[in-house]
Order: sequence, then C-alpha cells, then structure tokens
Amino acid sequence: MNAIIFDVDGTLWDSCQAVANAWNTVFDRYKELNGKKVTAEEAKSFMGKTSEEIFTALLPDIEEQKRIAITEECGKQEEVEISKNGGKLFDNLEKTLQILSQKYDLYIVSNCQAGYIEAFFDYHKLGHYFKDYENSGRTGKPKGENIKLIIQRNNIKKAFYIGDTQGDYNATKIANIPFLYAKYGFGTIDTEVPFIENIEQLPQKADSLFQTM
Repeated sequence: MNAIIFDVDGTLWDSCQAVANAWNTVFDRYKELNGKKVTAEEAKSFMGKTSEEIFTALLPDIEEQKRIAITEECGKQEEVEISKNGGKLFDNLEKTLQILSQKYDLYIVSNCQAGYIEAFFDYHKLGHYFKDYENSGRTGKPKGENIKLIIQRNNIKKAFYIGDTQGDYNATKIANIPFLYAKYGFGTIDTEVPFIENIEQLPQKADSLFQTM
C-alpha cells in the first residue's frame, strides 16, 4: 500500500499548553532561571525544532551541561503532562485516520524526544492507526534522515510527508519525497506547495497526490 508519513505538532494536534506547563514546572526547580515562564504561544513558535535547538534558544546563558539536564527534565515532564492531560486533537482527526488507514499505511516522523509520540498514543488511543514511527530523540538523526529510515525499514514504494513548517518541507527534500502542507498548523512555507486547510481534506487530497506519483 502507498504510505502517508505525518508530522505530529501542528499536523495531528496542538500540545502547546501541555508543553508550556511542563517546561514551566521544570524551570521552577532552577533558581538561576529567575522565575522564567513560557506561554503556550511561545512554545508554539518552537514546534518542529529539535530539543537541542529549542533549549539553546530558550536558555542561551545557561552552561551547556546544565542546559542539557534541563532539556532532559523538560522532555520527561512533557510525557507526564501529556499522559495526564493530552493535547488538543484537530477536528475529526480520528475519523480522518480511520478513512485513511483503509487505503494507506500511516506513519509518523517527528523531531520530538523519545517518549513523546508514545505519550500521544497512550492518552488519545490512536497508536493502532500507525504502522511505525520515528523521532530524532531516539535516533539522533534529523527529520529527513528519519523519513528515509521509515521508508527503508518498511519497504515503502510511494509516500508523501504532511507537515506544517519550513523544516518539514526541507526534510522532504532530503528524503526525496513529495510534501503536503498542513496550512492549518503552526508554520509557513517559503514556496508554493500543495496544501490542505483542515485535516478532513486529507483523504481526497491524498487520492489526488498519489494519482500523480
């Protein structure tokens, strides 16, 4: 079967409030952060980046080893928050996944830490729709390389990637597969690409994209 490979944040759901809550819980443990807080909107601006990129930008004045420790704590706390409270699924996501899974194999590739996708699956009970998943936290590789890993590991012949940021688009260039822009998500793309304006448009758009591949 043909395959659709998904980004997570800004494509399947909005977890920004849970992520901000997690980061703030950890920041409160460190006096040297002087009461630093992050809003959900600020968390949104970092979605799609690796944990290293996020916390280097968030905490530029913190010594590297301590920043690494904070980063790891934040990742673990995100899993706690998401496992407890979940995130905001985009409208009719599960119905759309049900429709798609009847015709296509579904996968996830994200720049998140190991454990994040599992927490998403655990809370929202959506893991059974996806054949496989990969993330930079587990492999240490960037998104483009992880897309290639998923393709090789599952012997995928035809696939496209759906995401919402410039980094997602750039990753598909590395992986050499088509890109579909989730325009309803968090980011923008600097070139004209096929897009959908809500997740419910994906089944019809997928059919038309695969006809051209």
